[in-house]
Amino acid sequence: MSRRRSTMSDNLKQQIAQELGFSDTLKQEGFSGVSSKDCGNMVKKAIEIAERNMSGRMS
Repeated sequence: MSRRRSTMSDNLKQQIAQELGFSDTLKQEGFSGVSSKDCGNMVKKAIEIAERNMSGRMS
């Protein structure tokens, strides 16, 4: 089974993890050490950022 390429850049993932307070865990253990809840919060934050960027382009 092949892995899908990530839509988010590693830089964006690190930036969001920093904002949400689990960047040290991500750096030390990778995503295997990050809780499901934190991963979900990361996705929510990424969607918020994308929506903000899209609304800025449309106005």
